[in-house]
Amino acid sequence: MRALAYDVVVIGAGPAGLAAAHAAANSGASVAIVDDNPGSGGQIWRGGAAASQDKRARSLAHHIADAKNISPHLQTRVVHIAAAGELQAQTADAAITLRYQKLILATGARERLLPFPGWTLPGVMGAGGLQALSKGGYPVAGKNIVVAGSGPLLLAVAASLAERGARVSHILEQATPGRLLRFLLSLPATPGKLLQALQLWRQLQGTRYLGNSYVQAAHGDARLQQATVSIGGKQQDLPCDYLACGYGLLPNTELASAAGCRLQDGKVVVDEWQRTSVAGVYCAGEGTGIGGVDLALAEGYIAGYAASGQIQQAEQFFRQRRKWQAFAQRLEEGFALRAELLSLCRPDTLVCRCEDVSYAQLLRYPDWRSAKLHSRCGMGACQGRICGAATELLFGWEKDEARLPIFPARVESLLSE
Repeated sequence: MRALAYDVVVIGAGPAGLAAAHAAANSGASVAIVDDNPGSGGQIWRGGAAASQDKRARSLAHHIADAKNISPHLQTRVVHIAAAGELQAQTADAAITLRYQKLILATGARERLLPFPGWTLPGVMGAGGLQALSKGGYPVAGKNIVVAGSGPLLLAVAASLAERGARVSHILEQATPGRLLRFLLSLPATPGKLLQALQLWRQLQGTRYLGNSYVQAAHGDARLQQATVSIGGKQQDLPCDYLACGYGLLPNTELASAAGCRLQDGKVVVDEWQRTSVAGVYCAGEGTGIGGVDLALAEGYIAGYAASGQIQQAEQFFRQRRKWQAFAQRLEEGFALRAELLSLCRPDTLVCRCEDVSYAQLLRYPDWRSAKLHSRCGMGACQGRICGAATELLFGWEKDEARLPIFPARVESLLSE
């Protein structure tokens, strides 16, 4: 197995990871940036940072490409923490060992999906998932789409789908009008976000944006045909070809957990320098809490500068971080999930899609471990990334810490030299 050694290894090539790699490289340190996608940019700059419309993405991509001391490892997935200072990873065709002095985790986030009757029908997708597919060429032109769930991401998803020719009839936001109004009134504190919202609104002329609304069930024979929804407390059926449904984002903390980092409320705990509880390990971006691209960039710069000993440069981003942490708090309060979403499951509604475990089956067990042992809930391909978050809300269960390997891996990827 080939072994490579670096001063700093950054896991994740989204905004936080790119900022961290750029900052660390300024010290002259050797830096590796690892991501399992074919291009940098993460989910927010999907399609490649260099081709993004965001000039910050293009600038970072340019600096990363020009830096002689940054080694990108794309289409590479970390699967195992072999020992302190050593990771096992697999590329498309080989297994490698990455050794480091400092490690920066910028592993981003994933969509929160909640089960409801019919959510496993073909045509029902995560909001961000359908957006990603459409950006990759999946045809949505002429399709009638309902976007539902919670958070500003719904607007971005709808605008992206409309840009590719989809007919987005409705955006259903579960937050109450009072919460939405308070959040909207706070946007002038972040003019850039206000401008983004106005630009998205202009792109969505003809689409109905409705608060206090959510999906109750999806229906169809072989695939989705219509969705039963609650709009302002009144039930109605909406015909649709696709239902894009997502309830915000969840931090990806599996690698941090496997490294022994302290977690609290589903987030990695860090200090003012983005240091975790494990010596030499830093975390930046959505792993420390959902806050968006601006907070991710600020935290990435702080982590990169701090990990490479550039303390004064790191301090210059403290104010920016505080600003966007305050925005993240308003975001969390404005789009808190309503109780009705937790009572949609019928007895036969699947909660664990990988192992076909129903809501009624899970009612027999007192906790996550018991359900996992007796029903195989959480033991499928996603390793509980979807159903674990759902059962936490539905039953108050606490999911087990991450187990190695982090992702399905070839045997050679788990063997030391």
